[in-house]
Amino acid sequence: MTATTTASAAAAETAAATIPFFPPDLFEDDRDLLLDTVRDVATDPAQRFILGERTARFEELLRTELGAGHVIACGSGTTALTLILRAAGLGPGDQVIVPAYGCAPLANTVLGVGATPVFADVDPHTLVIDPDAAEALITPRTKALLPAHMFSVMADMPRLRTLATRHGLRLIEDSAVAQGAVLDGRPAGTWGDAGLFSFVQVKSFGGPGEGGVVITDDPELARTVRMLRNHGQDGVHRFRHHLIGLNSRFDEVLAGFQLRRHPGLAGRLARRAEIAAHYTAHFTPLADRGVLPPPPGTNGRCYYVYTLLAERRDDLKRHLAVHGVDSHVYYPQALPQQPAFAPAAPADGHWPHAERAARQSLSLPIYPHLTDAQVDRITEAVLAFPG
Repeated sequence: MTATTTASAAAAETAAATIPFFPPDLFEDDRDLLLDTVRDVATDPAQRFILGERTARFEELLRTELGAGHVIACGSGTTALTLILRAAGLGPGDQVIVPAYGCAPLANTVLGVGATPVFADVDPHTLVIDPDAAEALITPRTKALLPAHMFSVMADMPRLRTLATRHGLRLIEDSAVAQGAVLDGRPAGTWGDAGLFSFVQVKSFGGPGEGGVVITDDPELARTVRMLRNHGQDGVHRFRHHLIGLNSRFDEVLAGFQLRRHPGLAGRLARRAEIAAHYTAHFTPLADRGVLPPPPGTNGRCYYVYTLLAERRDDLKRHLAVHGVDSHVYYPQALPQQPAFAPAAPADGHWPHAERAARQSLSLPIYPHLTDAQVDRITEAVLAFPG
């Protein structure tokens, strides 16, 4: 066998054994459950494929679990945020303070209702919005704070709640990634005037499709969100449109699937936390070598994603690939530096911690069906990275 052939065979073997970041078998154990749910919905005499009784039961399950006043299911986490902003009456002339690092909907939903996102820098370690940076940006035009929980860390909601109350601002909690997280005994999604979850497949309670919910204790906001999600109808009189709404309705198949899969959520979250604790225990000593794990613990944590900060991020990513470990870079550019959002940001703006996060963040596999052997392989590959 030639050297070229040997190298090709070795590369093929590594590829075949690679631990993927996005596992193709995410719902393999739920195959029968999904097929049964599709059959149940399709053959139900009610023939309700959206916003039926399964959606109502799913909303009530989450409402009870969270101790919230209202849970309203909708088409996605992004539209959940849009619905909240619109129901809160935010629009042209208003400013909303958002993190400078994170997912695009933090900026594009604000711009989509005609308001202006004002970008605050983030904490250099937790990567969530810095309350001091946010407070420094408040002006008479500021109407809302929009913190987002990031990767495995909830934002400092007690300080942000105090800040919003002191300045008379709406507090909108982007808790899309944090279902199941609890901070100081209070669940993610319940700290603000409204919160939200996303059910896209890779989230902690993801499903085989899009979906989200709005969470609020405000009955008027809830009533408005319910109308907005369904073309502005009130749910009583069909084809009577009180508001200019959206089509952001929830699918009965997804509702039925999530209802039957929900009892396993706690176990899946516990497995994620177990893997994260193993990673952090081994990676904490790497700080002197330029690799920093996220803060440890379970208070205010939900390990939807496990993200390191690495000074030589791209080198670490290549090193892991050679060792058969797939990794992923989220958000490689700070939000105010994205072409779509830069016009809303000051031309001379500088967000050093957000910019550093964009250069250094690297996420590792942490899905609950990783085996102990796979977790050890991932750990050993990171530890073998030369400092």
